[in-house]
Amino acid sequence: QLQLVESGGGLVQSGGSLRLSCAASGRTFSTYIMAWFRQAPGKEREFVAMSASTGEHTNVADSVKGRFTISRDNAKNTVYLQMNNLKPEDTAVYYCAARQKNRGYDYRGPGTQVTVSS
Repeated sequence: QLQLVESGGGLVQSGGSLRLSCAASGRTFSTYIMAWFRQAPGKEREFVAMSASTGEHTNVADSVKGRFTISRDNAKNTVYLQMNNLKPEDTAVYYCAARQKNRGYDYRGPGTQVTVSS
């Protein structure tokens, strides 16, 4: 079992930065692939970024490439999403999610709101 809680969301002006954190419970965090998703009102959930269990391999969506960075600290059971040069279209609820290899994302946090004003 894994419980996830996001933090760090808020209101920021276009061009600004935020760092989201996702704290996980459980002693097996380092075995999970972690990801960030987002969902804007009226839109489908969108993949943002993922990190392999060791953090050595990451991937980000084309829509945020060059602006967002995912990282993790397995000693702190935490995954981060550094978001720079934010745009109004980045406004959404951001969720972190976790999965084991060869499984779907079985765990998801409640989300944190990110609002970017123009």
